[in-house]
Amino acid sequence: MLLAPQPWPDALAGTPAVAVIEQAIALARLSHSLLLTGEDIDLLRGAAVALADRLLNPPSTAPERRRAVTDGTHPDCFHLRPAGKMRQIGAEPTRELIGKVQVSASAGGHKVGIIHECDRMNVAAANIFLKTLEEPPAHTTLLLLTTRPHALLPTIRSRCQLFRFSAPGIATPVDGWPAWLEDYRAWLGLLHGGAAKSAPADAMFRLYGLVARFGVLLETATDTLWAEQKKTLPEDLTDEEQEAIETGLSKGLRDRLFADIERATSTYAREVLVTPEAAIGARAFAETVKHLEHAAGLLRVNFNDASALELFLLKALRAWTRK
Repeated sequence: MLLAPQPWPDALAGTPAVAVIEQAIALARLSHSLLLTGEDIDLLRGAAVALADRLLNPPSTAPERRRAVTDGTHPDCFHLRPAGKMRQIGAEPTRELIGKVQVSASAGGHKVGIIHECDRMNVAAANIFLKTLEEPPAHTTLLLLTTRPHALLPTIRSRCQLFRFSAPGIATPVDGWPAWLEDYRAWLGLLHGGAAKSAPADAMFRLYGLVARFGVLLETATDTLWAEQKKTLPEDLTDEEQEAIETGLSKGLRDRLFADIERATSTYAREVLVTPEAAIGARAFAETVKHLEHAAGLLRVNFNDASALELFLLKALRAWTRK
């Protein structure tokens, strides 16, 4: 069966960033190192695979000689991923990747190295990789994927061509999440209506209901998505790499949920603070968003998901008692 070209993710097809990349490939002017950033790590993986396919299977390749880059078996496509519970990219795996891209291509004239969640490189790995960026190997493109570009060394960022891929309007894939957000909005309505002072027990009861449901929704969605993603992973992944991918999947999903909470908070505030009388709650809404941003920051240093959400909601409740 002839292999069809790998399409760009639907959310990116026809976007200016893709057009620039396609033109640069056609003119053989694509940078040797690309930093692919955005909010959705899965979208970045899809973009990296599509880009790698165009570099390793150019239009001149005969259909019967095309090789898949999605299953991890292409001899000139190499992957570097975080490993272990700490989800770190260490020095030794980084050296192994560098050694592979230094060797001549096996199936064609080009090689591609994909560094997944490159912000997870420890200090030693980052310094080793930086030397490769300073003296890049010939006929090689390095694709660095991250949702946290500012966590990278500035010297690494400055040596890469930046492409940001956003996919606005994509629903968070969690069954029951829209209902959770509606109940959260209703809870904000209670606070805005004065329940934090007049009916604190009811506000607190609903608060812990939201926390409990959040944990169940996140765990169930992670298990479902992981079961699907495992089917597409290369067979040669180590247990540590699989553990890191599963953890990253959970963290990425959690971050999207918190982003949805922030949007729901801001949207609700804009809807109700439209008159001078309603604007009395403006300060409390501002504090609520500030506490949410603080909770999201705690998650980045491996704070427990449910504890971070509980802390945010309790601080928000306190803000409304001082309205």
